[in-house]
Amino acid sequence: MRSNEIREKFLEYFKKNGHAVRSSSSLVPDDPSVLLTTAGMQQFKRYYTGELDAEKDFGSLSTVSIQKCFRTSDIDEVGDESHLTFFEMLGNFSFGGYFKKEAIRYGFEFITGVMELTIEAVTVFDPAKVPDGDWRKNGVPFDEESYVIWREIFAENGISVDKVKREGVDNFWGPTGTEGPCGPTTEIYVKSVEGKSIEVWNIVFNEFYRDSAMKLTKLPTPGVDTGMGLERLAMLSQNVPTIFDTDLFTDLIGDVLEQVSIFDLMLPRAKRIVLDHLRAIIFLIADGVRPSNKEAEYILRRLMRRVIVYEYLTNDSFLEIFLHRIIKKYNNIHQKFDESVILSVWHEENSKFLKTVQNGIKELNRMSTIDAQSAFKLYESSGLPYEAIKEFGGNKAGTLTRDAFDKEFKKHQEISRAGVAKKFGGHGLILDTGELKAGSEEEQKKVTRLHTATHLLHQALRDVLGGGVGQMGSDITPERTRFDFTFSRKMTDEEKKKVEGIVNQKIAEDLEVRFEEMSKEEAERTGALHFFKEKYPERVKVYYVAPKGKGIETAYSKEFCGGPHVTHTGEIGQFRIAKEEAVGAGTRRIRGVLA
Repeated sequence: MRSNEIREKFLEYFKKNGHAVRSSSSLVPDDPSVLLTTAGMQQFKRYYTGELDAEKDFGSLSTVSIQKCFRTSDIDEVGDESHLTFFEMLGNFSFGGYFKKEAIRYGFEFITGVMELTIEAVTVFDPAKVPDGDWRKNGVPFDEESYVIWREIFAENGISVDKVKREGVDNFWGPTGTEGPCGPTTEIYVKSVEGKSIEVWNIVFNEFYRDSAMKLTKLPTPGVDTGMGLERLAMLSQNVPTIFDTDLFTDLIGDVLEQVSIFDLMLPRAKRIVLDHLRAIIFLIADGVRPSNKEAEYILRRLMRRVIVYEYLTNDSFLEIFLHRIIKKYNNIHQKFDESVILSVWHEENSKFLKTVQNGIKELNRMSTIDAQSAFKLYESSGLPYEAIKEFGGNKAGTLTRDAFDKEFKKHQEISRAGVAKKFGGHGLILDTGELKAGSEEEQKKVTRLHTATHLLHQALRDVLGGGVGQMGSDITPERTRFDFTFSRKMTDEEKKKVEGIVNQKIAEDLEVRFEEMSKEEAERTGALHFFKEKYPERVKVYYVAPKGKGIETAYSKEFCGGPHVTHTGEIGQFRIAKEEAVGAGTRRIRGVLA
């Protein structure tokens, strides 16, 4: 069964069984506990805790999705036969609609009936198998209910009940961040073409909430959260030895070897890294991530530069051919790709990095040995990443490991954070939303004024430059606001003057700043602006700027936002554009200050 058919049959099966079909959320989550989306349940986290109402938002207490996922922890494992960074997760979810009996039967029916695969074994949670002192042992009973259900189903279908196994820590799923819903799991195993027993589906029964102190409390309404990797399911269905032998990857190669024979000569590990990383790169760019040296942007840069090094080593050009193929294969599956944007980001980073490679290699050649400290200094001075240092360093970098390099990187981050704390009064931040940062009450007042000014700036840019202007990110400190937006060229002096004039006019009008809370759909209908790469909850706040006593329909500026803001624009003060510059292809940056 080809991957497209698997996707269709999965959604069709659960839709038929009363599940609301939900689109994949962005790879850039609204959950601050994770850097990138790692599981299908993340967009539903607040439905398990009872903060949001699934029946109201979806018309059902059960949902089904195929979620784009990214696992940063697997980057260095990619290259073997099973690890990926980007993958697709098939999942069905229930928020009090059904529980163990139905979830287990759905799993059995889909695997054996729809997919026509044979179940080799299933596992259930038994705390007796958990080591003493482990948090999963405290107050969690043996999952006898799941054990009994599976044995009944197997007996009904002539399958040996001995295939129902009791296991420990692997059968208790922890939260996707430091805290959150969690609970015992049951896992379904299928035999591969090579005779290995492969875990294909993990069904989690969210019965508990784990807090940051690792304490478990019972959830008022238990739920179901399942995850099944499309790539692994395709491998089992297509009866091939590895995920890289499925149509998800073989279609990408096709007749490309006729155009780029060098790719066929690369080692299997290198080929897998290239194909995996290019898929991930395209989806990250499509979800608004741009290469830089922080957080998700650093992950993207790391992936891009790693594959560029492989192309550089072959002294040939083949990566762009694969980019076109991947875009074509995945276009409109989860989203429509803007190929010109993806290739523009690719070309810019590729061009920058080739200069870095050449300069970095010259510096590397002058070094006698390369340990973690010297490797990180080389990275800081030239931008040459670990992968390139390891590849080009040869014997000189023989003892260099990713773990040691990452420790140096972490040490650098801690120094940077200490510098930030010092900048904000030497005692840390009393406000840090990710966008707004302040170290004292006085600084908090300043960033609040700048925050409202940024909303006015966003709308003024659209007034002057056109409705194609969209927010790409912002960062606000007591000294300035930094606002990134989509625009293809440098602003003229006249355009900057017009934008400043509009912002200051709205400040002089002393308009009221208010908010309304509403469903995301209602908010979108008002025309409120929002950050396109952000995944918003089903209920949002819309802050708007309007004349006194007037409603949101008369607002000058309205945006999805959590605050804080001033109550009247007159509190802001005089606004000035201090600098306007490019930060990437199609992206500009304004630094604004208040008098």
